[in-house]
Amino acid sequence: MRTELYDHFHPDERPFVDRAWEWVERASQLHELKRTDFLDPRQAYIFDTLVNRNVDVAVRFDGGSPEAERKRAIVAPDYRPLEHEPAGIVVLSVSSEDKSLSELDHGDYMGAILGLGIKRDRIGDIHVREDGCHYLVAEEIADFICLHLRQVHRVHVLTDILPIEQLRTANQQLEEMSFTVASLRLDGICSDVYRISRAKIVDPIKAGRCRVNWKQTEDPSKLLKAGDVVSIQGMGRFKLLDVEGMTKKGRIRVKAGKFI
Repeated sequence: MRTELYDHFHPDERPFVDRAWEWVERASQLHELKRTDFLDPRQAYIFDTLVNRNVDVAVRFDGGSPEAERKRAIVAPDYRPLEHEPAGIVVLSVSSEDKSLSELDHGDYMGAILGLGIKRDRIGDIHVREDGCHYLVAEEIADFICLHLRQVHRVHVLTDILPIEQLRTANQQLEEMSFTVASLRLDGICSDVYRISRAKIVDPIKAGRCRVNWKQTEDPSKLLKAGDVVSIQGMGRFKLLDVEGMTKKGRIRVKAGKFI
């Protein structure tokens, strides 16, 4: 059974498939309820796929807001109602009287949390605003973060734990760019977005540091389409916003947005 499951997913996803299938089996056979850590969209897709293979199990995903990217999953026997089951998510509010707070970005807030030894899967979406930040975090670790998070980059901050109803969301900003490419190959588009040579962009892709729609790919020739989200470890991520058609010289005009 496990080998059959592996056939549908990337080899590097097998450890997560193993964990997720165990959650499904424990809900089905032992009638357990499980609340997972935050899953990225690819992990949520895998987990939902596995749940759908077992008619005795149900799942609900909750990220704290309707537009959430990262979500916790609540999985349980199908006879147990999940609509009102708490997702265990709270808001960690960060503020400061330091005017430099408005200069902090998503990476600064992420780095501050990881610097405390917190794993990424314990943190949901991060909403950055000029007057501070709202982290969505697993309630089990909220007190620890609130106690120990005192600095983001070089800015001294204050923290508070708020109920999920007080979340203030923020749309992540994109640095938009338009350019032309010979084809929609992954390496060609990444070369323009990250502004490094095509020869140099191939190495991190082949090394497994690239994800397309949160799924690892080592194929530089993979063709992208509008709406795809691409990330390369250490370089950030971008979204291919639009494929706008051909130029007179036969090149493809595209628009991309780099997350900032």
